[in-house]
Amino acid sequence: MTVRFAFDNSYARLPSAFYARVSPTPVSAPHLLKLNQELAVQLGLNPVELASQAGVEILAGKRIPEGAEPIATAYAGHQFGQFVSQLGDGRAILLGEIVDQEGVRRDIQLKGCGRTPFSRGGDGRAALGPVLREYIVSEAMAALGIPTTRALAAVMTGDEVIRETYLPGAVLTRVASSHMRIGTFEFFAARGDVDAVRALADHALARHYPDAAGAARPYLALL
Repeated sequence: MTVRFAFDNSYARLPSAFYARVSPTPVSAPHLLKLNQELAVQLGLNPVELASQAGVEILAGKRIPEGAEPIATAYAGHQFGQFVSQLGDGRAILLGEIVDQEGVRRDIQLKGCGRTPFSRGGDGRAALGPVLREYIVSEAMAALGIPTTRALAAVMTGDEVIRETYLPGAVLTRVASSHMRIGTFEFFAARGDVDAVRALADHALARHYPDAAGAARPYLALL
């Protein structure tokens, strides 16, 4: 069965310093645990297609859908009380962007789908427990009207991950209006790359605050 995503990947059109192009690491035996059918319909996706074998392989990172441009995004941030000038997506890969039924652009991201250039020695995988917790908490937040990431699907990989012990592996398909962070700006600001900060601000304005883009001082309006 063909699984159709109407991808339009604006972030992947930014300069290459914003991300690393990397594909998910294939898994051995993906199995669908939970599909958020209501969210799938909102995104203009077909729940029957997503629940098919081909769909589950996409949700697990085993198969790349047509039009996807898998990338791991670069960002900085604070970790263990210290500023770290490069963190980045160490176990998450952005498949691409789609425009939902309300005309809102949404990222489709796989979390726990393997190593990236930002993994910093990690395995890039996720255990089943944290995937289920994030699915439940993110959907609870959405039900409370708190804007945050959404959960489209939870898939078991058929592989084990090593933490304190061996645990079943899983992948979360996460949806967000974007995955830009304060740390994305910090990543370039720490390097003195004013052109990249400006390009990111322009992207944020166009994507999230188009009204502010026409202001006399658009970057101040963004803030």
